[in-house]
Amino acid sequence: MLLTCRKAAFYTMIVLNVFFCLWMCLLWKLRTDTSGLQRGLVPTKKFWHTQTLTGPFWNKEQKQLDIIHNSIEYSANSLEVLQDLLKDSGPTDPCELDYRVPLQIPDYNTLPERFQDFLLYMRCRTYPMLINQPRICEEKPFLLLAIKSLVPHFDRRQAIRETWGQAGVFANQTVVVVFLLGTALPADNFPSLQEMLKYEAKLHGDLLQWDFRDTFFNLTVKEVLFLDWFSKHCPHAMYVLKGDDDVFVNTLRIINFLDGILESDARDFFIGDIISNAGPHRDQRLKYYIPQSVFEGEYPPYAGGGGYLLSGGLVLRLHNISQQVVLYPIDDVYTGMCLKKLGLVPRRHVGFKTFDIEKKYRDNPCIHRGLMLVHSRTPQEMLKIWPWIVHPELNCQ
Repeated sequence: MLLTCRKAAFYTMIVLNVFFCLWMCLLWKLRTDTSGLQRGLVPTKKFWHTQTLTGPFWNKEQKQLDIIHNSIEYSANSLEVLQDLLKDSGPTDPCELDYRVPLQIPDYNTLPERFQDFLLYMRCRTYPMLINQPRICEEKPFLLLAIKSLVPHFDRRQAIRETWGQAGVFANQTVVVVFLLGTALPADNFPSLQEMLKYEAKLHGDLLQWDFRDTFFNLTVKEVLFLDWFSKHCPHAMYVLKGDDDVFVNTLRIINFLDGILESDARDFFIGDIISNAGPHRDQRLKYYIPQSVFEGEYPPYAGGGGYLLSGGLVLRLHNISQQVVLYPIDDVYTGMCLKKLGLVPRRHVGFKTFDIEKKYRDNPCIHRGLMLVHSRTPQEMLKIWPWIVHPELNCQ
């Protein structure tokens, strides 16, 4: 009986050995092809393949930001790949001149000088502040009017202060106004007005100025600087109207409209004169010209930059998400890009007329009473229209 058990164990071991040999041969067969080269059961190269960043300059820069902020796809284990992608990402200091720009944009030398200036410093988002109003929002504003202006536009700012931009308690709500300014270089053919500006700031206490070249292509710089200022000095404002200094705003109508907004609807609140299905202009003679070497693609829906209205909470979210969107030389398009990054679409409101109204209605007081914002109006026209808005004897029934 014992002998029988030993034989059984012996034969079992033989069977197991044969099975093991057959299994190893099968594995080797799977790992080799007919030429004897190993197949890919065990990877012989890095799993993460370096992506080639090609295409227009802005699109490549945005792709790099997308990679940096995509912590799921590009985890710590893929740091080496990320370093490969960003090995030529420009100077360490984002506010240094970006030497890559003339090399990566074939038609760089043919672009307008101010466009070149924007591209060379496109990565810079911080500039020294020359004039600040850090306590202007101490009393939580219901409505903050943030108006883009230029240093020499003294007459426009004063007309706004005397009409629709009056600060204080307005229609039983607290209204605060700030004017957003950069600086002018001698090459911009403006005289030095800084001392006059300091006096204006002391007199009215409503100017914000940063030390950057205030040009059309740098309006996006002004936008991100305002977003940063808002997050630090006015984060509790309930609503913000962003506009140019040549728009007329019916502040009374806006406040009445906002009083009816439910708190639950305020989180994603953004209205204006919305432009959809648009793209970059390729004609260099146009103000909004964007070369194909810089950007390709369609624009997301965006509000005409003359003016739009949004909640303060959304301004804070735009500040955060703007860090993930490369600066673009058209500021209203850039805001649309940031909204898209948040998964939002701005809503159109018929009261915003950033492309003006029909000429035959421009002297009609009742038409202006029904609008929220119209572009554009001179200081003299603002002074003329404002009484139409505030005089109770005007009957528009």
